[in-house]
Amino acid sequence: MAVLADSDTRWKWGSLTANRLSPAESDMRLDGFLLRGRATPTARQLEEVGVRADSLREVTAVEFLREMAKEPYDVLVLALVGGAVQAMLHGLAHAWDGRTRRPVVVTGYVGVVYEKLADGLLLRHGADLVLANSRQDADRFRAVYEGVGADASSVTEVALPFLGGADYTGNDPYTVVFAAQPSVPESRKDRTYLLDRLVGHARLHPEREVLLKLRSKPGEHTTHIEELPYQKLAQKTDLPPNFRLVYGHMGEVLDRTDLLVTVSSTAALESLHRRIPTVVLTDLGVREALGNHHFVGSGCLASWDQLDDGHRPTPDAAWVARQGVVAGGPSSQGGSYETAFDGARLRIGELLEAGSLPPLAPYYTPVTAPGYLPGILARHHLGPDGSPLPGAPAADKEPSPVRQIVRRAARGAYRHGVQRVAPVIRRMGEL
Repeated sequence: MAVLADSDTRWKWGSLTANRLSPAESDMRLDGFLLRGRATPTARQLEEVGVRADSLREVTAVEFLREMAKEPYDVLVLALVGGAVQAMLHGLAHAWDGRTRRPVVVTGYVGVVYEKLADGLLLRHGADLVLANSRQDADRFRAVYEGVGADASSVTEVALPFLGGADYTGNDPYTVVFAAQPSVPESRKDRTYLLDRLVGHARLHPEREVLLKLRSKPGEHTTHIEELPYQKLAQKTDLPPNFRLVYGHMGEVLDRTDLLVTVSSTAALESLHRRIPTVVLTDLGVREALGNHHFVGSGCLASWDQLDDGHRPTPDAAWVARQGVVAGGPSSQGGSYETAFDGARLRIGELLEAGSLPPLAPYYTPVTAPGYLPGILARHHLGPDGSPLPGAPAADKEPSPVRQIVRRAARGAYRHGVQRVAPVIRRMGEL
């Protein structure tokens, strides 16, 4: 089995999905490929994910397509942003043209789908399986495909592959964790407000341990660009002794969590799965731009004022169940979460047993989207028919040490521009 990912979070989703899709009795080999780009994970980020592959290397889109043209994988998981999935589907269709056998191609979403539903889904159309992390998502996905006249049979209900851990029983000291997000909220004002409220909660409750759970260190990128890291904002704040910034695997942080607070992070679903009291903040409003509108009806919406006063939310069991989360927690997951991938495994088995599969057929083609598709493909050095463009990078060997140094310097310059130069220019423009 092979996984192509373009960030640390997507590598986590893709590799864990591959493991869940593999039959329990099989001795699966996992080959990982990291798509070269601004969010290519660092060694530290990969270590934090905690998933081991039999091989793992960085590739360009064209290098990956050349590899797929010669390697006989059974299943390929595309753990990428929507545009990259679409480019790979067209590139793979070209690479496998005329073949009677090819891998089963699987794609999906890392977590909560709260924006660009139609856009993201249609960019993923063409894969053999488009995984939906919940019953609610599966219904929404099918409605979008059927609404544009596209084949919806690829939509397959599963669950988030990284749910798990022990049921919540309580900790000493009582620990509040705020799960930060790279791009929500975006403004310095809003991010400073959230940090100030978290620090204020720590001061108000000195008997509690208050943790700010961060996704990445300054200079690292994840799925979304983070222009204003909380680490830098915290440097200007007088922090109380019971307040700490932490990194690491989310599951390990949840092991010591008594109250999980977030704006709209998928960590909320991990927390709910373990029956940990979970709050989705309303302080900045309940808005599509924040993603917390997804949690309407969950019973988890609350403000910092309520939390400061000791509020502990009670999740709505029906809402939780619709999200693919086990309302009773891991101890009761026998007939639900543990079997969540059975349908997908069965479908993959049927496709493999068929002997030959039809060519990949994405909804977007030069006929259906002539003003959109060519630009998506060109970003990955592919022509309108999915073939590599002249001059596309496709080295057969590892880049030289000099080229690697130049590449790291270029990434560092890009990240510096995003996190330091761009905010300054934006503030100047607002004067």
